[in-house]
Amino acid sequence: MGKGDSVCRLQGSAQPPELTQDGDLVIGGIFSFRTMQDYVINTFQTFPEARKCNNFNFREFKFAQAVIFAINEINKNTDLLPNLKLGYKIYDNCGTLDILRAALALVSGLKGEVSDDNCNKSETVHAILGHSGSRPTIAFAQVVGRFHIPVISHFATCACLSNRKDYPTFFRTIPSDYYQSRALAKLVKHFGWTWIGAVAVENEYGLNGIAAFIQAAQEYGVCIEYSEVFSSSHPPESLQRIIEIIKHATSKVIMAFMSHREIKLLAKELSRQNITGLQWVGSDAWITDDSLTDSEGHSLLVGSLGFTVSKAKIPGLEEHLRQLHPSQFPDSRFVREFWEDAFDCALNTTANPQRKPCSGFESLQTVKSYFTDVSELRFTNNVYKSVYAVAHALDNLIKCEEGKGPFGNGICADTNHIQHWQVLQYLNTVNFTTKEGERVYFDGNGDSPARYELVNLQMTNKGTMEGVAVGIYDASLPEIHQFNLNEFQVVWGNGLNKEVPVSVCSESCLPGTHKVLQRGKPICCYNCIPCPADSIHCKRCPSEYWSNKKRDTCVNKALEFLAYDEILGTLLASFALLGVCLTMITLLLFYGHKETPIVRANNSELSFLLLFSLTLCFLCSLTFIGRPTEWSCMLRHTAFGITFVLCISCVLGKTIVVLMAFRATLPGSNVMKWFGPAQQRLSVLCFTLIQVVICTLWLTINPPFPSNNMLLYKDRIIIECNFGSAIGFWAVLGYIGLLAILCFVLAFLARKLPDNFNEAKLITFSMLIFCAVWITFIPSYASSPGKFSVAVEIFAILASSFGLLFCIFLPKCYIILFRPEQNTKRHIMGKTPNHDISY
Repeated sequence: MGKGDSVCRLQGSAQPPELTQDGDLVIGGIFSFRTMQDYVINTFQTFPEARKCNNFNFREFKFAQAVIFAINEINKNTDLLPNLKLGYKIYDNCGTLDILRAALALVSGLKGEVSDDNCNKSETVHAILGHSGSRPTIAFAQVVGRFHIPVISHFATCACLSNRKDYPTFFRTIPSDYYQSRALAKLVKHFGWTWIGAVAVENEYGLNGIAAFIQAAQEYGVCIEYSEVFSSSHPPESLQRIIEIIKHATSKVIMAFMSHREIKLLAKELSRQNITGLQWVGSDAWITDDSLTDSEGHSLLVGSLGFTVSKAKIPGLEEHLRQLHPSQFPDSRFVREFWEDAFDCALNTTANPQRKPCSGFESLQTVKSYFTDVSELRFTNNVYKSVYAVAHALDNLIKCEEGKGPFGNGICADTNHIQHWQVLQYLNTVNFTTKEGERVYFDGNGDSPARYELVNLQMTNKGTMEGVAVGIYDASLPEIHQFNLNEFQVVWGNGLNKEVPVSVCSESCLPGTHKVLQRGKPICCYNCIPCPADSIHCKRCPSEYWSNKKRDTCVNKALEFLAYDEILGTLLASFALLGVCLTMITLLLFYGHKETPIVRANNSELSFLLLFSLTLCFLCSLTFIGRPTEWSCMLRHTAFGITFVLCISCVLGKTIVVLMAFRATLPGSNVMKWFGPAQQRLSVLCFTLIQVVICTLWLTINPPFPSNNMLLYKDRIIIECNFGSAIGFWAVLGYIGLLAILCFVLAFLARKLPDNFNEAKLITFSMLIFCAVWITFIPSYASSPGKFSVAVEIFAILASSFGLLFCIFLPKCYIILFRPEQNTKRHIMGKTPNHDISY
């Protein structure tokens, strides 16, 4: 090397791509056409060689062909990247280490030396598509990101890749696992599976995915019995440990956040040990993998549920796949092996003498395989969208108008020397719609919109396992509308079960019992004990309801009030009507003897008015019986107050008449002219009018009203009359008491007046009974519960009314009926001790 020469040499040897095509702009791709590797322990004593990959993965090969198909379609499109040809470099590698090698090869190219003489054309790709797995994508995306090369994955769902700080150039056409994990947690909660196991692949995809799922599940009240991780590259002992945990677990639902490699190993070993009856919930990495049908123990996975991207159609892709021929890729070893396996022949009999030579007329046009099947294009469509996303970014870059560019001062990129960071800038703003009407764009984290189909693995008539769409989850919708499910289409377990599997630590508590956590166990493990008397499911019944004896339903509380059809109400009503009858009989008796001295002796007009008021007193007690209403509540207390004041006013008037009559008999006295019949009527009217005013104010300001008393008893509602204004009630009662005391005092002072018809004694005794009844009423009323307080009030009304009736009128009735000889003016006014009547 001469002085001043600048030469860069490739360290080691770079592996050439499996599929390649030159172009003006080149897109790289990394897929794993073979996915299984033998377990190897690196000694690091020698340089690690590329590990051999086993088995075919037709889905991955279809991904690569989708890239080629899309690029060919774009090259034929005169509107997209006109006059430019897209090329591709697609690597086939499995294992994280070898996938990283492929990524570095796409970054550095294959030239052994790069100098000033041959550096005009860079071999570095403008974008890298892939990988399908999160773990290898995480490994090379960080390295590639340092070169500002965009990486677009169709299948790497690890939520960690949304971290723009660690993965600044990463994009994906599949939603992040963050949304999938929450959707899976909501699915588990929907079916009532509160006790589940969790198994994940031990890499970033599995660890991040299962951690997000567990967090979301716990928010929904789901408990995790166990959470284990393993990898297909781990020693066999690791798998056996997981199998033993599953075997001895009590949960029947397993959340498997892993790839198809790990789920195949689990299903195979569980089938060998005849461990059945499990319900699987899977992540999108395996739930729709076509290769599951060919795996041992796949029948255990029938009925599995999981979310995956929606189906799509790619017109022309099937024809492209069926036109595949080894002559198109003469340097591809995999295509040769794929062809030989598909037709059981050998393209090179020397290398493979066991097989018959290929005739050259073989064609995929009539072959039915997973490779040519385009009925369920889910992740293949994501690959297709990834190619178009890069193409639209490059097209926008090339068609940029000076002064309108995205860079400083509106500058556009130099189309002859396109920089990776410029492609990255345009990829951030990509927004287009596919031929099928699907909108493609990336958010600030490089993620695509989160929309999934819920699929259920079911066996078809052909004996294959197919993911049948049974629901939809769309994270862009409001919470209550995100998840829609058609349970009638779901097949459970091995396809024979008709009912939803049950997976709980403790059975749901029966109505009328509630949970008590078991010490040292998760919240999903509990015992059930009876609920308190006033609740159901340990949720208190509404105030108008009460739980039944079994505590399994809320029933209406019994309504309690003093009714006519119960013994107490009937008895009180009977006494009230008896009082009315006796009063009316007395009234008729007095009216029939109104001209007799005993009736006329003390103002017969007041006597008739007193009997009328007593009748009203007996009748007003009936308003206290029956269901309280707005009108009855106002009527019962005001009628009681006014009638009793009318009654006491009459008694008071009679008492004053007696006193005045005695003073009138004294020499020189002229008192009676001041308290004649007119004044007596006026006094009764004035006393009664005062009570009417009090009642009017009470009804106007804050009247009584019916109310439901729910505090007195827990199991019944007391319908009672609320006073409204307590001041109004006590004012009415206090005024009656004031008149009664005044009447008692006046009657007591006149009790020893010298005549045979000593009315004052009768009034004194009646007022004594009246006051005694109402004084004892107050504590009795306050201490009586519910309807009994109403009964106490009725009893007080009846007792005081009967006291007035009997004490004042019974002696007179006795004389009228049985001692007519004493019903004379001489006997009443004269003092004849021998004929005195003891009252």
